[in-house]
Amino acid sequence: MKAKKGSKAQGKGTPKRWRCKLCNYIYSPQIGEPHNGIPMGTAFEDLPDTYVCPVCGQSGKGKVGKWGFEEWVPTRYACKACGYIYDKARGEPHHGIKPGTAFEDLPDDYVCPVCAIDTKITRDMGKVGKEGFEPILL
Repeated sequence: MKAKKGSKAQGKGTPKRWRCKLCNYIYSPQIGEPHNGIPMGTAFEDLPDTYVCPVCGQSGKGKVGKWGFEEWVPTRYACKACGYIYDKARGEPHHGIKPGTAFEDLPDDYVCPVCAIDTKITRDMGKVGKEGFEPILL
C-alpha cells in the first residue's frame, strides 16, 4: 500500500483523526499502524476496505470496520508534567485566551500556566510548552 498524505481538517494544518465508536481507539494518519502494514501518512479514507479496528478486532468484540469510526477532534489536553487540563470550551481568559480557542491555535510560545509558577517544575524541566501536553480521549 502506498502512503498518501493524511486528509486535513478544514482550515487547519493538522490531519484528521478518527475514533472507534465502540472502544475509543484513535486512528491517526500521523502515526499510521506500521505493525499492521499501514505506513505513517496514510489517510483514513485511503485505508483498505478490509481495515478493522486493531483493538476491537483483538478483544473479541467483533470486527469493527471503517464504518465504526467517526472523525475525532480533541478539545481537552493534559500537561504531562503537572496534570493541568487545557479545555477549549473554557480557554484561559485570565491569560488572554478566549473560550473556544483550539489548542492548535494557542501561540507558539504558550506554556502551562501551572508549571510556569511552580519553581520546582521550572527548575527541573524548564518551561513546559505545547509539546508537553497530550490530548485527553474523552
